[in-house]
Amino acid sequence: QRVGKSFMIPIAVLPIAGLLMGIGRSFTNETMIQAYHLQFMLGKGTPLNALFTIMCNAGNIVFDNLPVLFAVGIAMGMAKHEKATAAFSALVSFLIMHASINALLTINGFIVDGKVADFVRLGTINTICGIQSLDIGVFGGIVVGLGVAYLHNRFYMTRLPDYLSFFAGTRFVPVICSIVSVFVGIIFYNIWPPVQEAIYHLGVFVRDSSYAGTFVFGFVKRMLIPFGLHHVFYLPFWQTGLGGSMVVDGQVIQGAQNIFFAQLASPHVTHFNVEATRFFTGEYIFMMFGLPGAALAMYHCARPSQRKKTGGLLLSASLTSILTGITEPIEFTFLFQAPPLFLIHALLAGSAYAVAQALNIS
Repeated sequence: QRVGKSFMIPIAVLPIAGLLMGIGRSFTNETMIQAYHLQFMLGKGTPLNALFTIMCNAGNIVFDNLPVLFAVGIAMGMAKHEKATAAFSALVSFLIMHASINALLTINGFIVDGKVADFVRLGTINTICGIQSLDIGVFGGIVVGLGVAYLHNRFYMTRLPDYLSFFAGTRFVPVICSIVSVFVGIIFYNIWPPVQEAIYHLGVFVRDSSYAGTFVFGFVKRMLIPFGLHHVFYLPFWQTGLGGSMVVDGQVIQGAQNIFFAQLASPHVTHFNVEATRFFTGEYIFMMFGLPGAALAMYHCARPSQRKKTGGLLLSASLTSILTGITEPIEFTFLFQAPPLFLIHALLAGSAYAVAQALNIS
């Protein structure tokens, strides 16, 4: 219960961030603006375009930094006393962990002159809080948050000899957390690449397995979302040849999303390629209907005294899912309280992908 409650601290900001990003991104989409001839009102240089761009960036910064937000939020929520110290220690630990990973990547030639080497797979190394590091996702933030909370609760009343008394008590917490974080970074550097490689090979299976592969794609993507690792899994499908290749208007396009956008921009395409769209069309079934339905069920099951508070959270989370496709605000509300339900949700999500492909929806 304590862990679940601590997760709600960063989760609480997700609905508003999702709405800001979704609305801002929708009304700055050049394809949409051109399709509805709204250049005079929403085109570049207009006041509304500037406003929606700001909204998009404001929401996007939250989702780009979810790992550190989870690290700070969990440490603060799990700390028994001196919560501010725990939050500060978590931030320092998170940065040190990724800085240690960055140093090892540079030493071993994966990062050269501040740039990721060409032979590194897409999505495995990303910029996290300004640091090029392994994309451990939210999982890294969870590990840091729980680790800092443990160290904080154990050492925040530590006494030291008089000549070291300045570092005693709460000041000792960021010190010990910083030292431990260096070793956590070293451990992640050694164990995480095989995890990423396994995810990539799973993607190869998905590509070659038709309906079964599409089901596995949807299932695995949902199961990886709590750990922030879904980007490692789906990006190769969207941006590389793993997601297929197709000639559009005389050009060879690789990657499911790239194919979709190329077809969207082409005046000669009357029906989108299902082999490409099978990696995202199935999401609409549960984003617009399944998860809002789950939110409604949770609202009805809430205690009458808590329904007003619960309804506010679930309504904004549902709108975020329907309007923007960002599902974490709803999924996180039941994931950490009832993991078996999330497994069922992932199975249904995988089924939605396969059904969309079977119905030739695109």
